[in-house]
Amino acid sequence: MSSGKILVAQGGGPTAVINQSLAGVVLEARRHHGVSLVYGAHHGVRGIVNEDLVDLTRETSHNLEMVAGTPASALGSTRDKPDLKYCQEIFQVLKAHAIEHFFYIGGNDSADTVRIVAEEAQKAAYPLRAIHIPKTIDNDLVGNDHTPGFPSAARFVAQAFAGANLDNAALPGVYVGVVMGRHAGFLTAASALGKKFPDDGPHLIYVPERVFEIDRFLADVKAMYDKHGRCVIAVSEGIHDAEGAPIITKLAADVEKDAHGNVQLSGSGALADLLCEEIKARLKIKRVRGDTFGYLQRSFVGCVSDVDAREAREVGEKAVQYAMWGEGSGSVAIRRTGFYSVDYELQPLSAVAGKTRTMEDEFISASGTDVTDQFRLYLRPLLGSGMPDAFRLRPNPVPKILKI
Repeated sequence: MSSGKILVAQGGGPTAVINQSLAGVVLEARRHHGVSLVYGAHHGVRGIVNEDLVDLTRETSHNLEMVAGTPASALGSTRDKPDLKYCQEIFQVLKAHAIEHFFYIGGNDSADTVRIVAEEAQKAAYPLRAIHIPKTIDNDLVGNDHTPGFPSAARFVAQAFAGANLDNAALPGVYVGVVMGRHAGFLTAASALGKKFPDDGPHLIYVPERVFEIDRFLADVKAMYDKHGRCVIAVSEGIHDAEGAPIITKLAADVEKDAHGNVQLSGSGALADLLCEEIKARLKIKRVRGDTFGYLQRSFVGCVSDVDAREAREVGEKAVQYAMWGEGSGSVAIRRTGFYSVDYELQPLSAVAGKTRTMEDEFISASGTDVTDQFRLYLRPLLGSGMPDAFRLRPNPVPKILKI
């Protein structure tokens, strides 16, 4: 006899639409007669092992809808990366509470957690359906055309660079914007969708899929500055040298590392500042400015793609349907069909767990400093409706009298 209990949790970096997936799980679960209780875990897997659970069955549908339209993780998240022992603790809590359906909204590390927990349940002959629901602004989940959270973050990046370009055109100089993305450059590449006119920025785009050489970078900047009298640059935080060492470790005297031993790339303006200093010192350009988008791009209120919101809701709904009507555990995947529509599939957890997708070669220009039209066609439908546009005055010069 099934207990009818399900548990949902959110892991990793928040996004603008992750709560759509949460609402999708809860509201869809309520439609199934076999579901008795819907629990949520505070702060992801950490909340599970601490038995810090809340009863989402008591939430009103109206409030769930309001939360769905609110960015960031309503349940709270965690950066914990569970090993086997940690996952065994998760499983013990699930078993103690008679939870038979586990939904975890997150990236590739979250998928790996779901895989291990599912395997532990299988060993114990415990009837658990464990479903990974995709989420990440990096767009780096294998087996997905794109990942919920990425389109809204990409929309923010495209609009931010469109604005930075207008500012830079008004007061010419060099502008460097550093965008999130340790291994995948999708989000940095999204800056190209803010361009309208041929001489608009970003004039240069650097992604981690290509080796970064500081001398070549400076030569590129000089060439664009000489051509346009200004230069707007989009740089991924994960740019690295030929040996794979992050560029920040080459330019900075001291670097910070996170709990997993990775060089801290986000939450610091160091890379932008260091690149600006190189430009000033070696190219002798006076007006050089840099920004680090950091956490701004993840959960920016009022900059949500309607396509992203809809699909984030649907992956939550599909997860419940696969769990209730399907044959086993897995990871929900988004597959593109036609010019722009999508379908959903449940792929094996092993296909996505712990793996990283990077930008395909056909999306990156031969120079390595721009994107291709193929990438623009790939991304444009994801940004949603109502993208703002920028216009220029038409040049109608008045003849000079004194300065002939």
